[in-house]
Amino acid sequence: MNSWSEPHKDSLFATVDGLKLHYKRAGKGPVVLLLHGSGSSLQGVEQVATRLSRSFTTICLDLPGAGLTGPRKDRDYRIEAYVSVISRFMQALHLPRYTVVGNSLGGNIAWNLALDEPERLDAVVLINATGYPGKTIPAGLRLARNPLARPLLRRWLPRSATKKNLKAAVGSTSTIVDSAMVDRVHNLMSLPGNRSAFVDLANTDQKDRSDQISHIKVPTLVLRSASIDGQNFSSDIKNSIERTHPDAGHLLPEEDPVWVADAIEEYLRSLAANKTLTLGGTA
Repeated sequence: MNSWSEPHKDSLFATVDGLKLHYKRAGKGPVVLLLHGSGSSLQGVEQVATRLSRSFTTICLDLPGAGLTGPRKDRDYRIEAYVSVISRFMQALHLPRYTVVGNSLGGNIAWNLALDEPERLDAVVLINATGYPGKTIPAGLRLARNPLARPLLRRWLPRSATKKNLKAAVGSTSTIVDSAMVDRVHNLMSLPGNRSAFVDLANTDQKDRSDQISHIKVPTLVLRSASIDGQNFSSDIKNSIERTHPDAGHLLPEEDPVWVADAIEEYLRSLAANKTLTLGGTA
């Protein structure tokens, strides 16, 4: 078994709603929870977490259907199901307040948490987040929605397809898609049930709550790659701040983790300095 496909010495587990959630925790200070995107794992945000852990308590986990957490028995991959799991997960860790950072699907979960449990959040960081109906669907999700490809994808996915999907997800000048990255993503996706979970997620009819995004009151930082379309978070969320990366693609936390981490730390420190936010949830 590849080392990415088994627990590491810093792996932790928490059982929530019958799911054995795999996560990692590092650092000390205000709590920052980082959520990865679809078809990914906690490794997708771990470089950002490592940098932030110099000043914060960072927690990143494999979402249900991904990584070492694996699939849900009930195959429920609605955003509201993810939100419920995250809420209970943070309660299980006895962390009543935190900042949530989410990339892609993780960003969708993050802004839904801001709508449903604003009293528990210090801030929200949305990185190429999904949730608007007009956003372009990544190649991997389009493949999983193809009625001819779905049954095959549940049973088998060639490594070459993983590489192609990763290449399509990064900026045109990115060089991060190397053999190690392809092996890591491919091996984790090939764990029992994860491919089927990805297909189930891709074919889940998600509730459109985009008309409620303007109701978000939690301080929000929007990190967007210039090539990503279909996003209106910065205009819809009052007093939010947007920063745009000129070169990266969908996998911004992996393409430029230093830029992402520095932007997050600067934003959280500015909130504390301006006394618009008292950072809570220290651990």
